Amino acid sequence: MEKTILLKNRPQGKPSISDFEFVTEDSNLNIKDGELLLETTYVSVDPYLRGRMSDAKSYVPPFELNKPIQSGVVAKVIASKNKNFAEGDFVSGMLSWKTKQISNGENLLKVDGSKAPLSTYLGVLGMTGLTAYLGLNEIGKPKAGETLVVSGAAGAVGSVVGQIGKILGLKVIGIAGTDEKIEMLKTKFGFDAGINYNTSKDIQADIKKAAPNGVDIYFDNVGGPISDAVLFNINRFARTIICGAISVYNNTETPRSVSVQPFLVKNSALMQGFIVSNYAEKFPEAMKHLSGWLSEEKLTYTETIVEGFDNIPNAFIDLFEGKNKGKMIVKI
Repeated sequence: MEKTILLKNRPQGKPSISDFEFVTEDSNLNIKDGELLLETTYVSVDPYLRGRMSDAKSYVPPFELNKPIQSGVVAKVIASKNKNFAEGDFVSGMLSWKTKQISNGENLLKVDGSKAPLSTYLGVLGMTGLTAYLGLNEIGKPKAGETLVVSGAAGAVGSVVGQIGKILGLKVIGIAGTDEKIEMLKTKFGFDAGINYNTSKDIQADIKKAAPNGVDIYFDNVGGPISDAVLFNINRFARTIICGAISVYNNTETPRSVSVQPFLVKNSALMQGFIVSNYAEKFPEAMKHLSGWLSEEKLTYTETIVEGFDNIPNAFIDLFEGKNKGKMIVKI
């Protein structure tokens, strides 16, 4: 028996379990020439999936109702009639939320569990790491001695961004939602300072205190009031990198925010959004640096691993309550 998770409803506000449907079917997966049979090992859940559950215009097509949801997956090849893959290989790619599935091998990347844990190919050595590296370098244009602020800093991308910032000689300040996460940023990831947005009485003032010389680069994963507060502290020629806006993804009304234009004009500052595929031609260069830093122990990571295929939707929903430290992954 094989399991599949479908999108049953388009969520209104925060997703709930009722928005997903679990289907169990008899296993009858026979591969043809050029195909391979995959058994899911790890599944990545990420905030951007919330956008694909909506039918609003975006940079990728929305998920179809009553069809399987897809995300980053590491899977084991359990049968192959494809010359590029052998039984026993592990691969990563955008795959369906299924316990087993057939693939033609396109857009699959072999991964080596002897070089790094398989789960890292969904995190620090996957799209997470690429997003952090390329967003910071291509838009942030960091220079040693500058000050970097990262929101959502204890999350998958944010924790890697901060570490890369330190490697590149930046002062790094992280914003997260618990004292435990702030302590992790400073002790495990080497951030210079941290701000707990849930206990801060004046986040704008706290940013100024942590960054008395102002903010040169802001890596924004959250949007909303936190990002408004950072704007009041940006320097001349500051660069704001818009990676995500998890604080407003579930809003059912248009969010209110300060007008960014005066800040950008006054400071001749840049604000740019991106998706990691914009820089696909630079993936090999980024992976070389990420894997090198990881092997040299200049870069580390934290994962929140939830076990069980049936818990994929719960793990996804937990992202919006900040229950993850680092990358949220489901182990099947």
